[in-house]
Amino acid sequence: MSDLDAFRAEIRAWLEENCPPEMREPAREEDDACWGGRNFKFKNEAQKQWLERCAAKGYTVPDWPKAYGGAGMNAAQAKVWREEMHRINARAPLSSFGIWMLGPALLKFGTEEQKVHYLGQIARGEIRWCQGYSEPGSGSDLVSLQTFGEDKGDHWVVNGQKIWTSYANKADWIFCLVRTDKGNKYQGISFLLFDMTTPGVSTKPILLISGSSPFCETFFDNVVVPKDQIVGELNCGWDVAKYLLGHEREMISGAGGNDRLNTIGAVLNRAGLEDPLLRADLAQFDVDALAFSAMGEKFLDEIKVGKAHPAQPNMMKYAGTELNKRRYELLMAGGGSASLEWESEASDGGARARTWLRTKANSIEGGTSEVMLNVISKRILDLPGA
Repeated sequence: MSDLDAFRAEIRAWLEENCPPEMREPAREEDDACWGGRNFKFKNEAQKQWLERCAAKGYTVPDWPKAYGGAGMNAAQAKVWREEMHRINARAPLSSFGIWMLGPALLKFGTEEQKVHYLGQIARGEIRWCQGYSEPGSGSDLVSLQTFGEDKGDHWVVNGQKIWTSYANKADWIFCLVRTDKGNKYQGISFLLFDMTTPGVSTKPILLISGSSPFCETFFDNVVVPKDQIVGELNCGWDVAKYLLGHEREMISGAGGNDRLNTIGAVLNRAGLEDPLLRADLAQFDVDALAFSAMGEKFLDEIKVGKAHPAQPNMMKYAGTELNKRRYELLMAGGGSASLEWESEASDGGARARTWLRTKANSIEGGTSEVMLNVISKRILDLPGA
């Protein structure tokens, strides 16, 4: 037996013993996901146990170093972990912008003190983060942001506004792009971390057409941020931001996991779907979804060994979000008029229709599909600009 086969056997045995049965069922509601943080309320004891057991082994972030709360797995071992989790349909023990976005940026740009202080808390689900990037008028043109941090010697005083800040009203801390030099568009931005309970920070939810929303407006009114809460060099936050955006787009491409891109033909065909054209569309989708899954595995393998093209996250983001939109278009079509029902118990409160509406944002958030295609055409295909 090879070392990797022995590792697989070890992981399989651990999962069988420690993953509660309730955590092997598909997530059906938003609170089925465990976000952690100071104010998080566990849905049930199984959800709490699953987080605690995984965090104790470093399995919430299996490929992070053990010194920072991870399990220290190499690329091949991390792939085995994902495969064994998928085999038993296990839910992720922790959903976290800290894991998907901030953590990788801290590992690359953070000081040793920052890594020790923040990464362990992220890995254990003790701190929940939100992302302060977009502003009114500064979405795709992010470097035009105006939130300003005035240097006061041993701290900054931050004033401004962010928008589309996902779960800002539930987050403990924010990682935030702040202009610290008004004279330089690109080299005048810094990457700051601060507590959402700091005086002067306030949030306001934004309601969407789905009837609910994770998004907020976030306001900063003379917010004091200590100098040691900067990641990377002063006025070099754009370097950190670009690196983090790659991980955000990787996360959005799979909606934080693989469950939303599973094949759907068998599901709808079991319902007696007879339309041959729609059945053909379902078959084509299943082929494309499996191809995307294979592409995702290849991308993860390449990024772990430093061979991924810098623009590959843009390609993954575009393909994954467009595929997810197609998935829900087909689910709506396969369900007929019943899919449009909005409030009954039979439709689970209109879950399918509400999710279909929510997917419309997939090709906007984290960079629009048009922006992704421009990046792909220039940086991967080497096509000339307009």
